[in-house]
Amino acid sequence: MNKLRSIVASSSSTKRVLPGFHLTLGYAIVYLSLLILIPLSAVFIKTFEMSFADFWSTVTDPRIVATYRVSFGISLLAAGINAVFGLLLAWILVRYTFPGRKIVDALVDLPFALPTAVAGIALTALYAGNGWVGQYLEPLGIKVAFAPPGILVALVFIGLPFVVRTVQPVLEDMESELEEAASSLGANRWQTFFHVILPIVFPALLTGFALAFARAVGEYGSVIFIAGNIPYVSEITPLMIITKLEQYDYTGATAIASVMLIISFILLLAINGLQAWTAKRTGRTQ
Repeated sequence: MNKLRSIVASSSSTKRVLPGFHLTLGYAIVYLSLLILIPLSAVFIKTFEMSFADFWSTVTDPRIVATYRVSFGISLLAAGINAVFGLLLAWILVRYTFPGRKIVDALVDLPFALPTAVAGIALTALYAGNGWVGQYLEPLGIKVAFAPPGILVALVFIGLPFVVRTVQPVLEDMESELEEAASSLGANRWQTFFHVILPIVFPALLTGFALAFARAVGEYGSVIFIAGNIPYVSEITPLMIITKLEQYDYTGATAIASVMLIISFILLLAINGLQAWTAKRTGRTQ
């Protein structure tokens, strides 16, 4: 009994590097409020200065609605592409050793370090009609630069690292013996992938998908140069927000921004719900 009391006393008196829970939580809440909660609240507060009729006419303008379809539709498509090829790239980096592997691994982080405007200019020069790649695509009737496919290319470029860096640690922790056991039990490659590997990496893959999608929806710098900004065709919603601000229509800008926030929150909530459901089905806690 005395030994138990001494253990409890020693554990309760253990010094921690960071301050106590309440002080640490207070700092975290203040920091979160200053950087996220207060700015987001300001968007909605500014929007409330409009009447509902003005708000509705602004956010349902046909040109604005067309930008919603471009921004959210292409962002979802780009995130899906990154989920597939990001998983493939992470698998190659983890499971194979080849010359230049460290260089490829470092190049994955290039979109993080490269200014978005530089990325947009580089992609435009590459895929324009007289570019290194565009000069071979346009004679085939494939127009990338100054069209929606250019937006897709830019969003895939900036979103790929999110998927790779989210899935890579999970693959590194996964034992290769699982695949060997599945093979010894008669499973082929596709069965091993769908029944052994995919259930383990799927929650992380969904997280990478959500991060890539969230980054793509708000991307401006790398898209604005290659999109062409053609009304009803290749205009993105962030461009319309900038246009409203340049016209000193601050309430109109915040109205469009609030719609983007609400739609993004709904989509991310659905993705997180699917991720939690998947983790529960596979017996893993988040």
